[in-house]
Amino acid sequence: MSEQNNATSSPEDLMKLEAEIIKALKEIYDPEIPVNVYDLGLIYSLDIDEYNNVEIDMTLTAPNCPIADQVFLSVQDRISRVPGVNKVKINPVFDPPWNLEMMSDEAKLILGYI
Repeated sequence: MSEQNNATSSPEDLMKLEAEIIKALKEIYDPEIPVNVYDLGLIYSLDIDEYNNVEIDMTLTAPNCPIADQVFLSVQDRISRVPGVNKVKINPVFDPPWNLEMMSDEAKLILGYI
């Protein structure tokens, strides 16, 4: 991860970086469900500041998940490897509680809900 510098990213650069981060999130799968964390709806918010610092509010399908720390660390590690990302902060959140309606249509199709 690079050091924060004085350069700031343009809105276009931030949009491209956000797309790359989403692409990376789609490579991380819930260990118990064959769907990525993004399409499962586990990412509640994704914010990137002008210095390419990333902050993600993220939940889990169950708050008492025994490997919660591993999932959060996997997301942090993968996002930190996206070119251009400076610092990454993952905020575990459980409100509102995750539910099936938060999944993308693609995830619902994969899991047989539509």
